[in-house]
Amino acid sequence: MNRAMGIAQIGVRATGTILLVMGILIWTGSGEPLVRAHAAIGVVFVLSLWAVAGIGLRAGVGAVLPARLLVWGLVIAWFGMAQHGVMVGRWHWVIRVLHVAVGLIAIGLSEAVGARARKGASPAAPGAARAP
Repeated sequence: MNRAMGIAQIGVRATGTILLVMGILIWTGSGEPLVRAHAAIGVVFVLSLWAVAGIGLRAGVGAVLPARLLVWGLVIAWFGMAQHGVMVGRWHWVIRVLHVAVGLIAIGLSEAVGARARKGASPAAPGAARAP
């Protein structure tokens, strides 16, 4: 389980970093040809988030945090597809900032699910107190 979680989290981290760099290039106007690749990698990002959520559920971290991650993946997918038509004009930068924030929140949720899965999967001696 730890290996699968590690691979899924690497997927989230790697695609998240690539998306952030590509997004900055697109935002600054020098990366317009990257928009389709950004969207395609965004799909892999969302699938990686969902993998982390699924593995977290199987690892017994509870249902709430993985469910949030699953729903947040849907939010990201919707936001990514809809952002070009939202608040078009001089205020579109607000949507771009929100798009970045939504992605960063997703990475944070993914890290939280992974941390709880590792904590729950780590063997503790009977009667031993777990570190906070």
